[in-house]
Amino acid sequence: MSLFEKIVKREEKISLVGLGYVGMPIAVSFAQKVDVIGFDVNKHKIEQYKSGFDPTNEIGDEAIKNTTVEFTYDEAKLREAKFHIVAVPTPIHKDKTPDLSPLQSASRVVGRNLTKGSIVVFESTVYPGVTEDICIPILEQESGFQCGVDFKVGYSPERINPGDKLHRLETIVKVVAGIDEESLDIIAKVYELVVQAGVHRAESIKVAEAAKVIENSQRDINIAFMNELSIIFNKMGIDTKAVLAAAGTKWNFMKFTPGLVGGHCIGVDPYYLTYKAEELGYHSQIILSGRRINDEMGKYIAEITVKKMIQANKHIKGAKAAVLGFTFKENCPDSRNTKVIDIIRELQNYGVQTVVVDPVADVEEVKSEYGMSLCSIDQIGEVDAIILAVAHDKFITLELESLKKLYKTGRPDIYNEVAATLSNDFVSSQCVLIDVKGIFSSKQAKDMNYVYWRL
Repeated sequence: MSLFEKIVKREEKISLVGLGYVGMPIAVSFAQKVDVIGFDVNKHKIEQYKSGFDPTNEIGDEAIKNTTVEFTYDEAKLREAKFHIVAVPTPIHKDKTPDLSPLQSASRVVGRNLTKGSIVVFESTVYPGVTEDICIPILEQESGFQCGVDFKVGYSPERINPGDKLHRLETIVKVVAGIDEESLDIIAKVYELVVQAGVHRAESIKVAEAAKVIENSQRDINIAFMNELSIIFNKMGIDTKAVLAAAGTKWNFMKFTPGLVGGHCIGVDPYYLTYKAEELGYHSQIILSGRRINDEMGKYIAEITVKKMIQANKHIKGAKAAVLGFTFKENCPDSRNTKVIDIIRELQNYGVQTVVVDPVADVEEVKSEYGMSLCSIDQIGEVDAIILAVAHDKFITLELESLKKLYKTGRPDIYNEVAATLSNDFVSSQCVLIDVKGIFSSKQAKDMNYVYWRL
């Protein structure tokens, strides 16, 4: 009887190592079909799952409460599983080189608890060669087993899009690869249990690793092109959104938009590929060029904000700006590698005070990672500028008229009698609104005498 058959008959278990935005949804999905152990070294996170709370907001509290996943931070429980899926982050260091320490640590944990006949599948995004050159030696050293004889290894890159309720694990084709045909067949069949869209069997682990890393690199480059166009059009006095709407009427025009590129995937993965290329003596031209553009967008938006504040006759030093949204993308609590922080830091360099509102963000994560406290939109008052940085659903419903109440010049009642008698046109003309995501109507904002700019 094959390992796949034993898993289906619940004679063997699957383990998920790393229960973040990727690993947790995978664990819950598999638990609907087979027995699953969910392991994470973060005890607080495990306790949250056990209490029925989903801190990632990926599948919701109800799904967590009803799942049969056995959540644990006891690594010894991994010995009860024969099919291990490793889904841990692969960040970068400050010098933009790969930080493989989470993956190496997870490999050591799995290796220490590996049993003969097991299969280990890695999902973390890496450059081609990491699974075979780095992970397998660690598994062998920790377990004392030989890969290909005592255990097998595979790779299946994660494609879950945090915050996306449409494109889920079940609806995205899964790329799978194995160290040999036997492992490939078992890995493919296991994932087919939950992936309705089917699987693509890559011809090697390195091919699968390369496929994943170029997916995000391609998107990164396309967004960088949009960002560069936005910079150019801004100098020309042309509205980028209007240009893209016109160009988008052609059937083969790719509909990307300018924006901040952060997070733990698109803003990170290209550096993995270029790192390996450098090792082989090739210096990336297109990929790194795109990365430079995207990495500088936060600073660019801050500079535009300052220029618009000067245009509105604001004194920059000591001015106050409200930033709406802090996470790396809309409707997702994850603030890892958010580029909104670049806007905030650059504004602070100019002497501008900032208050940040984000009803979706993980408050504790923001505090521990960035040393920042968030506030509610009701606590904002007397600001000189508002920057709508992330298009959370709760922000999309905001109205331009209601935003005026948050500005200094939008509340003449707090000024002296002379200020109170000023016309509405003068009052509203001082409202600087930086609409990074372009959710408001440019015409309406300008008709209401906002000093308005969008990326």
